[in-house]
Amino acid sequence: MSEGRARIVAWLGREILPHEAAVRVWLRRSFAAAGDVDDIIQETYCRLAALSTIDHISEPRGYFFQAARSVALEQIRRARVVRIETVSEIEALDLALEDPSAERIVSGRRELERVRKLIAALPERCRRIFEMRKIEGVPQREIARRLGVTEHVVENEAVRGLRAILAAMTEQDAPAGAKGRKETTDGRTRKRR
Repeated sequence: MSEGRARIVAWLGREILPHEAAVRVWLRRSFAAAGDVDDIIQETYCRLAALSTIDHISEPRGYFFQAARSVALEQIRRARVVRIETVSEIEALDLALEDPSAERIVSGRRELERVRKLIAALPERCRRIFEMRKIEGVPQREIARRLGVTEHVVENEAVRGLRAILAAMTEQDAPAGAKGRKETTDGRTRKRR
């Protein structure tokens, strides 16, 4: 992972992730017709992670809300009736999918194993909640019911798990000289762990 990519991942964990709960509540209230809130959040994270730079973002919370709003509006537009001709045209397209190279497959498997190890290292309850929520896609309410905890606990543990994984990945990807050095963001100084 490049230094720029690691910076964006760290920024997501530090500046965006803490606002997920508020964005979820707002989406449920404002865009009930947009579909699954989980899908909107996931797509928003993907778009934010794909940014080439974050230097232009002075208000991360507002940016997160605006990005989620855009995704929700796109889902609403897509959900409108599609002409049957369009569907048949799409089905008629014979697009050859490009097979990934051997190097890409090996790299992907290594990355997957790395993430599995990071998930396995999470505290027990956090790991169970993270796996059910983010991997199996079990709804928050159902996890709370199964584990006998509140939805708030489920939400906090899922966020805690994601933060821990993002932090560990950022730390592992940091250049050898950068590990342990202080990082300055928004006038605050933090020591990397």
